[in-house]
Amino acid sequence: MTTVGILGGGQLARMMALAGAPLGLRFLVLDSVADACAGQFAPMVVGDYTDEAALAEFASRIDIATFDFENVPAQSAQWLTDRVPVFPNPRALGLTQDRLAEKTLFRELGIPVPDFMDVADRAGLDAAVAKIGTPCILKTRRLGYDGKGQFRLRDDRAETLDAAWHALGAQVGRTGLILEAFVPFEAEVSVVAVRGRDGEFRTWPLIRNWHVDGVLSASLAPAEFSAGLEAQATAHARTLAESLDYVGVFALELFLRDGKLMANEIAPRVHNSGHWTIEGAETSQFQNHLRAVLGLPLGSTRMVGHACMLNWIGAMPDAKPVLSESGGHWHDYGKEPRAGRKVGHATLREDSPQALAETLQRVGVALERVDQVAPVIEALRSR
Repeated sequence: MTTVGILGGGQLARMMALAGAPLGLRFLVLDSVADACAGQFAPMVVGDYTDEAALAEFASRIDIATFDFENVPAQSAQWLTDRVPVFPNPRALGLTQDRLAEKTLFRELGIPVPDFMDVADRAGLDAAVAKIGTPCILKTRRLGYDGKGQFRLRDDRAETLDAAWHALGAQVGRTGLILEAFVPFEAEVSVVAVRGRDGEFRTWPLIRNWHVDGVLSASLAPAEFSAGLEAQATAHARTLAESLDYVGVFALELFLRDGKLMANEIAPRVHNSGHWTIEGAETSQFQNHLRAVLGLPLGSTRMVGHACMLNWIGAMPDAKPVLSESGGHWHDYGKEPRAGRKVGHATLREDSPQALAETLQRVGVALERVDQVAPVIEALRSR
C-alpha cells in the first residue's frame, strides 16, 4: 500500500486524505503544530519544516511527497527529493514563493501581468511609485497570503509613502518587497488545472471568485464568460505548467479587465476556489492531484450542474439551511474558531443558474449572509 507524505497539515491536506481513501492510499502528515486539522484523519510527524530529524523520520515512512501550502520551505522539499519523489517539483514551489520571480516568469512567457517593480529601499519605493503611478499596492515578496503583507497606496503624497514604508519597510531584508499596479478589474477569476507525470493536462471550467478583505468569500462555477476567454485562461495555465514541468494541481488567479485577462498569481497546490469540485465535478481537484503525483490516469474534470462554494471564516454557521437543500454539501474542517481563520465551506449545486440563484437566496437569508451571496446571485441572474 502506497503512503503519501504531505508537508503541511491544514484543511487541504485533510481533504486530500479523504479523497485518497477510495484509492487505497495511506497518508502521513508533517506539520509544525500538533493540532493541525489533517491529523484528525492521518498520522502525523510534528516538527519544524527545516528540522532534518523530523524530515528524515517523515521520509523514512512515505513513498512519495507533496504539500498543501506554498510556504513550506523550498529547501525542505529539495532535501526530500534525494530520498523520495516530490511533486510538484521544488523549483515550482520556490518560484511561486517569490512574487517578483513569479511575475517575471509571467512576463517572460508572454502572459499579461500588471506593472511591477522590485523595491529594495525607501528611495526605491519613491522611484517605483513614480514609474508605476497610483493607485498601487506594496507587497512582501514572500510569505503574504489572503491579503496579508500588503499596503495599498491611493496617492503619491509623501505621507502616504511614509505610511507604506512604516508598515512594510522592515520586511525588505527578510522577505523583500514588490510594488504592483492596482488593477480596477471587472471580475476575479481562476483556472484550476492538473498536469500528470506523463504531461497530460486538464482544467476544470473557469471559476469566478469574490473576496472580502483579501480572503476568498465565494466561488462560482462555471463562470460562463466567453469561450475565447476560457481558452485564453487555459492556454496561460498550460504554458505555465509546461514551463515549470509541473506535476499536480495548481490554480492560476487572474483579473478580467476590458475583456482581457491579466495574471495575478499562481498557487502551486490544490486551491480554495476549487473546493466545489468535490461535489460539482466528475473528479475532484484533490483526487486528481493524487492521481497526477502517483502517475495514475487523470480523471474527468467535467462539471456536474452549476456550483457555488461559500467560505466560512472565523466560525461555522448553522449547517441546517445548507443541508436542507438537495444540492447542499457541508464541510467542517475541525478547527477551533478564530477571527480570520478558514474553518469550513459549503457547496451548493443545482442543474441551472436560476435554480442555484434561488437556493443561494434561501440559504443567504436563513444564515443572515445575504451580503455574501448577493454578488453571486446577481451574476447568475445576469445570464
